[in-house]
Parts: sequence; structure tokens; C-alpha cells
Amino acid sequence: MQTPAEILFETRGPCALITINRPEQRNAINTATATQLEEAFKRFDSDPQLRVAVLTGAGDKAFSAGRDLKEIAARADQPMPPLPILGENMHVSKPVIAAVNGAAIAGGWVFAQMCDLCVAADSATFGITEPKVGRGVAWSPPLIHMIGSRLALELMLTGRTISAQRAYEIGFVNRIVARADLIEASLAIADEIVQCAPLSVIAVRQVVRHAMNMGLDAALEVGKQVCAPLYASEDAKEGAIAFKERRKPRWQGR
Repeated sequence: MQTPAEILFETRGPCALITINRPEQRNAINTATATQLEEAFKRFDSDPQLRVAVLTGAGDKAFSAGRDLKEIAARADQPMPPLPILGENMHVSKPVIAAVNGAAIAGGWVFAQMCDLCVAADSATFGITEPKVGRGVAWSPPLIHMIGSRLALELMLTGRTISAQRAYEIGFVNRIVARADLIEASLAIADEIVQCAPLSVIAVRQVVRHAMNMGLDAALEVGKQVCAPLYASEDAKEGAIAFKERRKPRWQGR
């Protein structure tokens, strides 16, 4: 009998739908799941027909409960391989949207955080629970940039679980929708991104990342360097012509 895939990969037009498929284990990430997730991101990034990815979890209970603590306990003192964290130990050149269907706890919070945008079901919850099980939060610096040190400290020092509404209020979640509408709402945002010029989308992500990593003056200079080639691109010319002719642009990605 074939072993079920830990990660499901579907294509929806120019979008990839990547699903963590361990609902009985609250989509906790074991070694096999981490390996398959890394492969899924590589597949998405290498396919020129795919422009945006949506990352979600199977079922209604959990987006992901983070590391599979049962596997950690079984491995005793053996080190666990790293999770594939976008922007840290793995990079993709195209946007990824988190579609949070349930609890995003510990590593599940990290997976929501690493994505460019986050759409949450109204029943979703979020929590940084590592301190409650003796683990660390080495991944947290980007969170401090996102929501500020006071809020980040409160979440990390208490391990408190918060609602999707609270996550929206503090700027962690972009949009809240009904659970039944989660995937379609996420794909709708992906479609809005697809309508934009591919080179511009790539440049936006680069500028935002540089802005998080350096001071204002340096980030402004890098932004100019990143965006300079866009103005001479074929897509920039096409965008102006399409605007003049009142039609949708036909992007070439060059």
C-alpha cells in the first residue's frame, strides 16, 4: 500500500496550492514532511508557469502545530534536520501566501510568518508556545520587525494563544475570511498579484526584505538599484502602452 503524501501539491492556473497533509497529527512537521515541503517549494520556484504559491494545512483543526514533538522525543539526543524556512535557510523568488485554516502554533506560527501574506480563517488561532516546552525562538527577529518588540515579547514570554482577529489587529494577518472561503479568498489575492508585472513583483519583495535588514538611507539606495532595470524593461513599455490603449497588459517577464 502506498504511503500517503505528507505534502500535497496542486496547480490552480498560475498558482501552486501546497498543503501540509497530516491532519490527524495536527499537521505537525516530521522529517518526511519537512523534506517534502522543501521539494514542493523548489518545484514551485523552478516552474516558470507558476507565479504565486498558497501554503495551507489539511482539515479544520490545524494549519500546523509545528515540530512533531513525538518524533523529537523518539530521536533522543539526535539533532533534528532544520525546517525549510523561507527567507532563512531557503529562498524562493516568487510570492507565497499563508492560508491559515486552524491553529498555527510554534513552528506553525513560523510558517505563517515566513510567507509574504497571511489570510486566516475566522476560526484560526496563533501561538508561540516554544517556551512552554523548553524550546527557543531563534526565528523571531522578523516578527519583531512586523509587530514591534512589546507585542512580540508578550506573545513569546507568555506563550498565549490569540485569535485570528487579534492577529489581524497586531498586523500579523492581512485578511480574515470564513473557513469555507479560505482557499478561494487566498487564490483571489494570488490572482491580483498575477495581474501585476512579474519583474515588479520580484522587485517589491527584494525592496521589502532589504528595508527590514538595513537602515532607511541604505534601504532607499538599494531600492533604487533594484528597481532601475524595471524602467528599461519590455514590461514597463508594455504597461504604458496597455494603459494608453485601455487594455490588460501582456506581461513577458523581461
